[in-house]
Amino acid sequence: MEGKKVIAVNRRARFDYIIEDSLECGISLQGSEVKSIRAGKISFPDGYAVFEKGELWLKNVTIAKYDFSSVFNHDPDRPKKLLAHRMELKRLERRVTEKGYTLIPLDFHFTKGRVKVQLGLCKGKKQADKRESIKEKDIKRDMDREVRNRLR
Repeated sequence: MEGKKVIAVNRRARFDYIIEDSLECGISLQGSEVKSIRAGKISFPDGYAVFEKGELWLKNVTIAKYDFSSVFNHDPDRPKKLLAHRMELKRLERRVTEKGYTLIPLDFHFTKGRVKVQLGLCKGKKQADKRESIKEKDIKRDMDREVRNRLR
């Protein structure tokens, strides 16, 4: 996609959850937060999104304070409001109320100069599922290694 620059990726989410659907949302941010994100100072290992009064909020995402800002800096741990179309929010809210679904931020990126978050509609993996995905990854790595060795 043209004009998309990835800032941070939540690789742990793909290991811990089964991602069934995803949605790109805008984020309501303050000026110093955007500058801090441009510097790559964002952390979201246990971040999630919740619905409160019909609005979607991003929680447990830390955007570090901007070093060159004045006294009027932002609160690093404040909840951030997510921006999406009303119909998309209704569809997501119905799916999240089902048992076991949660909204997890998969990555943060710039699209045409604006900060966006890719949310995944996820269901938690069981320990056996995690072992299975590790096994599949190992098999794929071994197969790729064999192919490379045979080409030499």
